[in-house]
Amino acid sequence: MADKTIEVVETVLRDAHQSLMATRMSTEDMLPIVDKLDQAGYFALEMWGGATFDAAIRFLNEDPWERLREIRKRTKNTKLQMLLRGQNLIGYRHYADDIVDKFVQKAVENGIDVFRIFDALNDSRNLQASLNAVKKYGAHAQLTICYTTSEVHTVKYFTELAQELEAMGADSICIKDMAGILTPYMAEKLVGSIRKVVSVPIDVHTHATSGTAQMTLLKAVEAGADIIDTAISPFSGGTSQPPTETMALALAESATPTRLNVDLLEEIANYFKPIREKYLKEGTMTPTVLTADPRALIYQVPGGMLSNLLSQLKQANALDRYDEVLEEVPRVRADLGYPPLVTPMSQMVGTQAVFNVLSGERYKMVPNEVKDYLHGEYGKSPVPVDETFRQSIIGDDEVMTDRPADHLADEFESLKRELGELAQSDEDVLTYALFPQVGKTFLEKKYGPEEKKAPAMESAESAPTPPTAPSAPRPDPSEKSPMRHYEINVGGEVYQVTLKEVAEGGTAPSSPPRSASPTPQTATVNEPQPPDPQSSSSGQSEEASGEPVTAPMPGTILSVRVADGQAVKAGEVLCILEAMKMENEIVAPAPGTVSGIAVSPNQAVGAGDTLMYI
Repeated sequence: MADKTIEVVETVLRDAHQSLMATRMSTEDMLPIVDKLDQAGYFALEMWGGATFDAAIRFLNEDPWERLREIRKRTKNTKLQMLLRGQNLIGYRHYADDIVDKFVQKAVENGIDVFRIFDALNDSRNLQASLNAVKKYGAHAQLTICYTTSEVHTVKYFTELAQELEAMGADSICIKDMAGILTPYMAEKLVGSIRKVVSVPIDVHTHATSGTAQMTLLKAVEAGADIIDTAISPFSGGTSQPPTETMALALAESATPTRLNVDLLEEIANYFKPIREKYLKEGTMTPTVLTADPRALIYQVPGGMLSNLLSQLKQANALDRYDEVLEEVPRVRADLGYPPLVTPMSQMVGTQAVFNVLSGERYKMVPNEVKDYLHGEYGKSPVPVDETFRQSIIGDDEVMTDRPADHLADEFESLKRELGELAQSDEDVLTYALFPQVGKTFLEKKYGPEEKKAPAMESAESAPTPPTAPSAPRPDPSEKSPMRHYEINVGGEVYQVTLKEVAEGGTAPSSPPRSASPTPQTATVNEPQPPDPQSSSSGQSEEASGEPVTAPMPGTILSVRVADGQAVKAGEVLCILEAMKMENEIVAPAPGTVSGIAVSPNQAVGAGDTLMYI
């Protein structure tokens, strides 16, 4: 007879595809199998939160609230679970307490039962507002320990943290091993130590990144864990979770079996096999993340972060520098006081590592979010940051030492007014609050005229995209007759086109278009007209001169801070570039005068594109 039953959380609808393919699974691919998932005997389906919200509006043109409602309609037996980043909710900054309260309220109303709440720094002050709201609205609050290793992250440290979380009111506690670095015998020690001092259920979440995950879960169960997280086999392994079927079959022979229906698990796996193949064929899922990499035990890079690093380097045409970036990650992490590599700290550390490698100089370019972290705006770092390093980035600025959200005024009502007629529901306001630029663009598409609405996308890579205006041309200084390089998006294919300037009335042949996909396609590309010299928003003047200021990597211009003809000092902010979900200040390399602006807000730019001239 079984001593107890082990509960299982299925991650295929959230963390599995976030880890394997940067959260690109569409709702359309999820809904047909939800009823089977609901009948399989899971404790919960993790299907929301994390990066799902951002990816839905940024890449899939889907309303994440609608995804939640549709899945809720189809689940009568199983809890729905989400990952909540404490005061960060599902965004990348701290939000005011009224936003936290409203978000949790609407999440519960739309169908969430279990909130896994974590803070990237294990700063419990950043969990309190979310915990209060979850309790207020009657849901299950699972408070989280972000597992990592450093000189301070010991079994004693984590055990004391677990006691603190239970005292705060946790309904359960999750040991979240986002990087797959919790080894089997350490899991046994850690779970055993925590089990002795807390009475609430213990959930263990790990990744198969390093190759130890099944052993880790088995040892955790033997030491007293009550819940484990797994992914159905087609979306398991690599940077995802261990396979659900494997763990169910293995535990069936133990004193602690699961409640899972193995026959239904096979049906579910068979459904997801062609879904997996589709995303592999499209290139949305990268084979690199499908196999175990023991280097995770050294670099401590989470699965979702690995897939995002690959995506970022692919956009920057720098996949060959992947190993260099992995080697830089632990160095950046040490500089920042050993934060656990979980969102948003994983994005900050990973993006900074990418910038350090691609720019050729460490900390030459520092995202605003990293600066905010060094100002104390995310909370207390596990290990004090070296003051010399901190000053090299933020100078003598004041550093916050109390709960960061105490400095934030209520913002829901003001954001609602700011959003205006697009605020057709509280959920819309929250979408805008969490992702102002991307959220507003999404809502404009959602509520705009039918003929202007973008079609729903299956993935960022496979989506049909209408032809876009060419990016601002940039002259090739090596050519006597300037060559103009354009990037044009036609039906989802990106073509690089080079045109040669000729005298009025002449002709100029263009180089053949090169498709961004492995299979070249044909497109007719008309020569764009040169930008209007009187308009600084449509491209730089033909008479622009001086040193070009270029984009260090692909991104979107959020704002331009200077005007044509304006005198600037060295280091003065020229524009804000959003790259890799981080805001980056592009500054003047030397004192001078702005002699031509080639970009405007919301414009996409590629690495090396000219932004303006000084």
